[in-house]
Amino acid sequence: MITIRKSEDRGHANHGWLDSYHSFSFASYYDPKHMGFRSLRVINEDTVNAGAGFGTHGHQDMEIITYVLEGALEHKDSIGNGEVIKPGEVQRMSAGTGIQHSEFNHSKTDSVHLLQIWIIPDTKGLQPSYEQRDFDVANNPGRLRLVAARDGRNGAVKVHQDVNLYAALLAKSDRVSYSVQPQRHAWVQVAGGAIVLNGLPLKHGDGAAISDESEIAIEATEKAEFLLFDLA
Repeated sequence: MITIRKSEDRGHANHGWLDSYHSFSFASYYDPKHMGFRSLRVINEDTVNAGAGFGTHGHQDMEIITYVLEGALEHKDSIGNGEVIKPGEVQRMSAGTGIQHSEFNHSKTDSVHLLQIWIIPDTKGLQPSYEQRDFDVANNPGRLRLVAARDGRNGAVKVHQDVNLYAALLAKSDRVSYSVQPQRHAWVQVAGGAIVLNGLPLKHGDGAAISDESEIAIEATEKAEFLLFDLA
C-alpha cells in the first residue's frame, strides 16, 4: 500500500524571512491525520532568507537531521559545536536530555534551502550528541547512499532509532530499486525534480508512505533528488 502526501496538501507558513512547508503537523499547523509516520515525526522543507535564521532555542528527546539542498546553514549549539552545513552533508543532532542551538543562513546574499527531519528516538534521556559528515551525493549519482542508520554502518551518521535513511540524486531515466523487509515500512520524500515510484508519479515536495510492499522501484522522469526512510 502506497499513500501519497501531495506537496500542495502540506502545511505552509511564510514568516517573511522563512518559507516553510510541513509534511506533518508542526508548530501552528495541526492535522490529526498527519502527525508523522512510524518514528518519523517531522519533515519540514525550509527556505531561509540571506542573513536570517533561527535564534537559540531548545530541543529534548528528539533525533534531528538536517539535509541542505542549496546554500549553506550555520549551526551553533550548547555542547560546543559550530559548523556550516552544505549540500551533500548530513547533520545529526541528538537532543537527549536537552540541547540549545541556533541555525542561520551562512550567506548574506543568497537563501538556503533545506530539509529538517525529526525522528523520535527509541530511548529517552540520552546524552546530547552531534555528528556531521559529507556524503558527496552529487558526485555519486544514480544510486541510494546510506546517510543515517542506528548502527552507523558504512560511514552513516548514527541515529538512536531503527531507521535507515538513504539519499539519492538521479539523472533523467535513472532507475534504482530497494527491497523492503517483512514488517518494515518506508517513506520517500522528493526533494527536487520528479520521479515515478512503483508506477505512481511524484514531484518536488511530494511524499509517500509505503507499507506491505516488498519492492520499491523508482525512476526519475527528470533530474531528481529524494530521501528514502526504511522504518520499523
